[in-house]
Amino acid sequence: MELSVLNIAGQETGRKIVLDDAIFGIQPNEHAIYLDVKQFLANNRQGTHKSKQRNEISGSTKKLKKQKGTGGARAGSIKNPEFRGGGRIFGPVPRDYSFKLNKKLKKLARKSALAVKASANAVKVVEDFTFEAPKTKQMVALMNNLQVNNGRLLLVLGNGVNENVLLSARNLQNVEVMRVSDIATYNVMKAKNLVLVESSVEGLNEMFNLN
Repeated sequence: MELSVLNIAGQETGRKIVLDDAIFGIQPNEHAIYLDVKQFLANNRQGTHKSKQRNEISGSTKKLKKQKGTGGARAGSIKNPEFRGGGRIFGPVPRDYSFKLNKKLKKLARKSALAVKASANAVKVVEDFTFEAPKTKQMVALMNNLQVNNGRLLLVLGNGVNENVLLSARNLQNVEVMRVSDIATYNVMKAKNLVLVESSVEGLNEMFNLN
């Protein structure tokens, strides 16, 4: 797959870059994408939910009423889950939701996500750039110039230090900026548009051992 390299003004630089078909041209594996996204979300769950069971409730242990003759059901404790303020039956307890996936499946999932965006013509490549200072309006201007302001944007940078670009997108709700080494299936699938800088394309090739 060959794309024109754009500058930050949205104009073609006259250069072309090849996106390897071993990444962007494969048949996407939807189940691999599903598992990787599921793991990403599960690993981010705190799992700190907790409700009190009847043995943890503070209250009298005195029998509320006599066993027979009242015309109602038997009741032995105010901490009974059927009463207001009683313990909860089978309530949530702290737990770890994370689970493991093998590396080959996770690599396939990332490739599949990138291939999905490529097949939807949602990938653009821009030359490496930086901002002199972190300014939100510069990032907004970049989005307008590249015509990627119609939905959530994922901008993938190289692994070098580019703090001003990262900070310039911090206040934009629909923009996510990350280094190529941090890219995840979830982030790619969540974005409507994917913008790669030239150095990140090389980083992707190294990540998938294509060099």
